[in-house]
Formats: sequence, C-alpha cells, structure tokens
Amino acid sequence: MNKKLIIISFDALCKDDLNQIYNLPTFKHILNNSVYSLDVEPVYPTLTYPNHASIITGKMPNEHGIVNNTKIQPNRSSPDWFWYRSDIKCDTLYDIAKQNGLTTCALLWPTTGEAKIDYNMPEIFANRPWQNQIIVSLFAGSKLYQLKLFRSFSYLLDGIKQPNLDDFVTECTLYTLKNKKPDLMFVHFTDLDTQKHIYGTKSTQVKEALLRHEERLKRIFECAQDLEYKIAILGDHGSLDVHSTISINSYFKDNGLLNQIYFKSCDGSAYIYLRREGSSSIKNKIFYALEEFKKYTDSIEYIFTQDNSTKLGFDKRALFMLEPSFGYCFTDKYIENYIAISKYKAVHGQLPHKHKTLFCVFDKNTSKTDLKSIKITQIKGILENLLNIK
Repeated sequence: MNKKLIIISFDALCKDDLNQIYNLPTFKHILNNSVYSLDVEPVYPTLTYPNHASIITGKMPNEHGIVNNTKIQPNRSSPDWFWYRSDIKCDTLYDIAKQNGLTTCALLWPTTGEAKIDYNMPEIFANRPWQNQIIVSLFAGSKLYQLKLFRSFSYLLDGIKQPNLDDFVTECTLYTLKNKKPDLMFVHFTDLDTQKHIYGTKSTQVKEALLRHEERLKRIFECAQDLEYKIAILGDHGSLDVHSTISINSYFKDNGLLNQIYFKSCDGSAYIYLRREGSSSIKNKIFYALEEFKKYTDSIEYIFTQDNSTKLGFDKRALFMLEPSFGYCFTDKYIENYIAISKYKAVHGQLPHKHKTLFCVFDKNTSKTDLKSIKITQIKGILENLLNIK
C-alpha cells in the first residue's frame, strides 16, 4: 500500500541554522525522530530552481536543464524564470507518482507551470506590465483549485511580499490536506530566503523568519499526523553574506569584448556564454581578460572552463563559470568602476561545499537514522522508496 507524503522545502534553510532550529520544539521533535542528513550537498549553481529540479529528478543541472533561476534573454530587462514543467528535460518525482496512480499537489514548487499535477499552484510571477499575478497563476496551474484558494485566503496576501506569501501558502496547505488529501504533496516556503537576502544571515529578521517557520511547521505537522502522512523537510542551499557586487559586463565593454560574450549572473556565481561560435583566439582573449580582472581585483576565486561542467554539473553550453571570492557576488547591471556595494546583504549560487543544507523524513513507524553526508540528487531515490514507486 502506498503511503501519503508531504514534502516541505524551506528555501535557504541550511546547516548554519541548526543551532536555532534545534531550539524550536517542532523542528527538534522531527529531527530527533527521523531518517535524516545534516550534511546535504546541493548542486551548482546553488540557486533555488536548479536545486529544486535536482530534488525531484535526481539529476544535475546540465542533465535536467534548469541551469539557473532565469533564462538567457539578452533583450529583456527582467528575464523569465524557468517556470514551466516543459523546461525540465527528464522525468520528475511527481510524473512517476502519477504513473503509479497517486494523486499529486504542488504549492509554489519551482518549475511546475503547466505540469500534470492534480492540484497545482505553480510558482510564477507576473513578469510583464500588462499581466495580473492571479491570472498568470491560474493559467499555469489548476484553475478551479486555485480559484478556491484565492477566494478563501487572498486576504493574507500583499502581492508576493513576505511573510504574507508564506502565511497564504500555509493556509492553502492545511486546506488541501484536509479537503483533497493528495498522496504526494510538495510545498515551497521562501520567507527565510527573502530575509537572508535583504538583511543578512545573522540578522534579527532571519531569526524571526525561523520562528514563523516553526509555527507554520507545527500546524502542518499536527494536521499531517492526524491524516497519517509522512513528512519530509529539506532545504535547497545556504546563504553567504556579501559586501560587494561585480559587473563583468562593464569590464568587457571597456575591453571591447562585450559583442563576443553574454554574461549571465547566478548571484553567487556567473556564466559567460559566447554570443556566436568563436575561434580559439577569441576564447583565449576572453580567458586572459578574466585572468587580468582576477589578478588585479582579487574578487574572483575560480574561473571554471567547459571541461569542469561534467564534474560540477553546471551548464555545458557556457564557455566559463565564475566563482567569486568571499564577500562578493555578481550583477548583470553596468557599474562604472566594475565593483560596487551589493544591494543584497547575502546571496547564494556559490560552490556547493559552501552551502550544505539538510534533509529529514518523519515517520512514526521508523526509528532515528543518520544518513550522514548525501548529495541533494539522492533525495529523489529516498522519496521513491518511501512511496514505494519507481
């Protein structure tokens, strides 16, 4: 018999938060009575969309296709995100669940737009001036289901601002558990990630966000236990405090190379693509220019080449992948002197070993088990075993 499972992703929850969440009763109870790993390595770049795709596919970004949060759209000031199921190039956990006859639900889970999910409210933004947020969401997911949720709980919303959005998602989760009882449910919370970006990893606002997550988790956990659900909790990446942002676009413009490359920020890392296939001499010129920038600013730690894509898992179409030095991040914007004060206090996107996160599954019939160190790509297999599906 298949078991019911709810998977909760607390965006940006990581090993650095363990000291605080072990002092929160619901988090502590679940962690102390679960199959768990407190040493989960995410994928590179350590962004929300690539890692959520890896959780549900068991594959690296260069395999599943979600290589960044946003797409390469050079002529748009606000590129679209990888919102749609069609962007993922392989099977997902919710596809396999459907094939095995399970009912599915997703609430603001990344890259689920137009997915074949029974109850689906995808994470998607109104990214054009003429678009309306509710209409965009309705047409990318389950229309009648979402209409019911918006009519019942939209009073909690203030656009997509936090903590309002996660309060809305909490009520949607509880309603769905009680009234729809899906076999497999995915829920994505972003309050913590938002506070880390704006205020930094050690801020009061981050501590308050974790307290709000504790209250959300308590309510969902109590409801899930009454309905005999297993509950999985995970993070997708950590966050690193930064002080400065780097504009490679400005540097390449001043060096006459901007017409050769397309620079794409991943916040805590960055891609460099060729605009068109170039000769070895052009590629070498770009590389040497980066080496000069690295040497004289000390703001770049590594310059990875296409040869590193297989091992690290980033987009194999990129000519280079840049890893910043501690305290730095990247921007697509133009900055006159190449480096400026960052508008964010913390970012992610850097190498996976800098962003260890956690994973656990609570089942009242299973004893506490430490999985030790695992990779985020292993989570799909663990969840399939829990659901008894393949």
